[in-house]
Amino acid sequence: MATLKEVQSKIVSVKKTRQITSAMKMVATSRLRGAQNRMEAFKPYAGKFAEVLGSIAGKSGEDASPLLVPRDEVKKVALILCTSDRGLCGGFNNNIIAKAQKLIQSELEGKDVSFICFGKRGRDWAKKEPQPIEDQYIGVVGGNIEFGVASASGQKMIDSFLSGAVDEVYLIYSKFVNMARQIPTIKKVLPIPSLDEVVEEKEVAQDAGFLPEHICEPSSDALLGEMLPKNIFIQIYDALLQTSTSEHAARMRAMENATKACEDMVGELQTIFNKTRQASITSELMDIVGGAEALKG
Repeated sequence: MATLKEVQSKIVSVKKTRQITSAMKMVATSRLRGAQNRMEAFKPYAGKFAEVLGSIAGKSGEDASPLLVPRDEVKKVALILCTSDRGLCGGFNNNIIAKAQKLIQSELEGKDVSFICFGKRGRDWAKKEPQPIEDQYIGVVGGNIEFGVASASGQKMIDSFLSGAVDEVYLIYSKFVNMARQIPTIKKVLPIPSLDEVVEEKEVAQDAGFLPEHICEPSSDALLGEMLPKNIFIQIYDALLQTSTSEHAARMRAMENATKACEDMVGELQTIFNKTRQASITSELMDIVGGAEALKG
């Protein structure tokens, strides 16, 4: 059985750990609020852009932009992997990485795959894989994300697609549903899905209200050629915002669970301390009684 000093030392250590996890939970909660506000503030712009894009797409043909044309044979694929820079957020990063691994081993088996990594955790995992890392962005996801970062990486992917260096581009990120649920998601960004899908999504979003008709000048095809690249930038930026929000939510929940585990552990150690102390007192009393009996004899 452990001594009283050892048990007491463990109690002090666990209490200090509880203070740290509780503070980290408060920090994650504060950052989550800011990240969620940025994500919610971006939604109206993204929704309006999708509405206008859908309206123009309905007037254009499938060959309006080379970004809409799929390759006859897909050989080279780029994966934009969005993870966090730091750990201590439960299985958040592992779930996203597992999603990427499953995609590579199933649909992309036998194809040349390369990574564009947002976040240190995804970058560190990709370094251990045989697939090369084409680009990396560290220190982006967890902080105040700039739209220029998304547009710069998106433009590189567009240039690679148009030059034939890449045949397909997938976006792998964590979709924020609520505080307790974040879903690892795969989205194909290049070639852009058919315009029919864009129109259907827009009609579903506008099903309850009036569907506006947009007048195009000079032409719908010309405007579509300008808007499609921006749509890719918006998708990447939205994925980064959702991944950042999901990271803080996952860390807050993980730190909350760790704090509760520390509290339970302190209770168990306190029980052991009391039992050990009681046993020590009982042993000392027995020694005293034994000594008194020996003196009487």
